[in-house]
Amino acid sequence: MNSNIIDNLVKTLKILPGIGPKSAQRITFFLLRNKQIGIDLYKSLNDVMLKVNQCVMCFNFTTESICSICSNQERLNYGQICIVENPADVFAIEQTGQFSGVYFILFGCLSPIDGIKSSDINLDILENRLKKNIIKEVIIATSSTVEGEITSNYIAGICKNHNIIVSRIAYGIPVGSEIESIDFNTLSHSIIRRYEINY
Repeated sequence: MNSNIIDNLVKTLKILPGIGPKSAQRITFFLLRNKQIGIDLYKSLNDVMLKVNQCVMCFNFTTESICSICSNQERLNYGQICIVENPADVFAIEQTGQFSGVYFILFGCLSPIDGIKSSDINLDILENRLKKNIIKEVIIATSSTVEGEITSNYIAGICKNHNIIVSRIAYGIPVGSEIESIDFNTLSHSIIRRYEINY
């Protein structure tokens, strides 16, 4: 293979998360053998790049200036905002059907080691939104990593300053699993975040 055009596609595909050199090469050859799929992919990518932006309220991806969740007055009136790290988290929570409020996407977590500050992940914008006294409860749904916990504590501090109820999603044992197969950290969290059984 001695084509710069093909090499460039392989190099571009390698940039995508989860795709290494071999996968990038396989995808390239697949698209070359199935040109209509490649053309359809090109059209879809072009549409997404040109038409999708971020919601001005929650930063989720949308074709409108305000996404369908933030523009839903019923959800706004619910008075709950769920703080997540990325748009995939919104999709996952929406699939449960257990949340009726709105979202706020950070696109990351605080990380002193990596130099990621509050302004880098929209926390200053979140605080300004909370100052308006429309939100009654903040639900923090960041990951159970060190960075996720640091971010959770920071947000809890902001909520305390504005007298807003704050809660953190529970982490524990997956439904249907056995105790002996659970990793140490998950088991620790499940014990720490235990709840009282009401009869």
